[in-house]
Amino acid sequence: MSQKLPSLTPKQLLRALTRKRAGFYVCHTSSRGSHIHLCHPDDPTILVDIAMHAKTLKRGTLHNILRQAKLTRQEFLQLLR
Repeated sequence: MSQKLPSLTPKQLLRALTRKRAGFYVCHTSSRGSHIHLCHPDDPTILVDIAMHAKTLKRGTLHNILRQAKLTRQEFLQLLR
Protein backbone atom coordinates (compact mmCIF):
# COMPACT_ATOMS: atom_id res chain seq x y z
CA MET A 1 0.00 0.00 0.00
CA SER A 2 1.33 3.44 -0.87
CA GLN A 3 2.01 6.12 1.70
CA LYS A 4 -0.35 9.03 2.27
CA LEU A 5 0.69 12.47 1.17
CA PRO A 6 2.10 14.46 4.09
CA SER A 7 0.73 17.73 5.40
CA LEU A 8 2.85 20.51 3.93
CA THR A 9 2.82 24.27 3.84
CA PRO A 10 3.10 25.94 0.43
CA LYS A 11 6.66 27.00 1.33
CA GLN A 12 7.67 23.38 1.97
CA LEU A 13 6.05 22.29 -1.29
CA LEU A 14 7.86 25.04 -3.20
CA ARG A 15 11.18 23.95 -1.69
CA ALA A 16 10.56 20.32 -2.73
CA LEU A 17 9.60 21.17 -6.30
CA THR A 18 12.39 23.66 -6.95
CA ARG A 19 15.22 21.43 -5.82
CA LYS A 20 17.53 20.38 -8.60
CA ARG A 21 16.03 16.88 -8.68
CA ALA A 22 12.52 18.10 -9.57
CA GLY A 23 13.81 20.72 -12.00
CA PHE A 24 11.10 23.35 -11.57
CA TYR A 25 11.88 27.05 -11.38
CA VAL A 26 9.83 30.12 -10.53
CA CYS A 27 8.76 31.66 -13.82
CA HIS A 28 6.23 34.18 -12.52
CA THR A 29 4.94 35.60 -9.25
CA SER A 30 1.61 37.36 -8.95
CA SER A 31 1.75 41.09 -8.36
CA ARG A 32 0.71 40.68 -4.73
CA GLY A 33 2.85 37.59 -4.17
CA SER A 34 -0.13 35.40 -3.34
CA HIS A 35 0.59 32.86 -6.09
CA ILE A 36 3.80 31.46 -7.52
CA HIS A 37 3.90 29.90 -10.98
CA LEU A 38 6.48 27.19 -11.65
CA CYS A 39 7.77 26.08 -15.03
CA HIS A 40 9.81 23.08 -16.09
CA PRO A 41 12.69 23.61 -18.55
CA ASP A 42 12.32 20.17 -20.19
CA ASP A 43 8.58 20.39 -20.85
CA PRO A 44 7.08 23.86 -21.46
CA THR A 45 3.54 22.45 -21.19
CA ILE A 46 4.01 21.84 -17.45
CA LEU A 47 2.84 24.87 -15.46
CA VAL A 48 2.24 24.59 -11.72
CA ASP A 49 0.45 27.22 -9.63
CA ILE A 50 0.93 27.37 -5.86
CA ALA A 51 -1.10 29.67 -3.62
CA MET A 52 1.22 31.03 -0.95
CA HIS A 53 -0.34 31.23 2.53
CA ALA A 54 0.58 30.20 6.07
CA LYS A 55 -1.84 27.27 6.40
CA THR A 56 -1.07 23.69 5.48
CA LEU A 57 -2.32 22.52 2.10
CA LYS A 58 -5.29 20.21 1.98
CA ARG A 59 -4.46 16.77 0.64
CA GLY A 60 -6.77 17.25 -2.37
CA THR A 61 -5.05 20.52 -3.25
CA LEU A 62 -1.65 18.86 -2.95
CA HIS A 63 -2.86 15.99 -5.14
CA ASN A 64 -4.01 18.44 -7.82
CA ILE A 65 -0.68 20.29 -7.72
CA LEU A 66 1.14 16.99 -8.21
CA ARG A 67 -1.15 16.23 -11.15
CA GLN A 68 -0.23 19.62 -12.68
CA ALA A 69 3.46 18.82 -12.13
CA LYS A 70 2.99 15.38 -13.72
CA LEU A 71 4.54 13.71 -10.66
CA THR A 72 3.37 10.48 -9.06
CA ARG A 73 2.92 10.21 -5.32
CA GLN A 74 6.02 8.03 -5.05
CA GLU A 75 8.16 10.45 -7.07
CA PHE A 76 7.05 13.32 -4.87
CA LEU A 77 7.76 11.43 -1.64
CA GLN A 78 11.28 10.78 -2.95
CA LEU A 79 11.76 14.54 -3.47
CA LEU A 80 10.88 15.21 0.17
CA ARG A 81 13.78 13.07 1.42
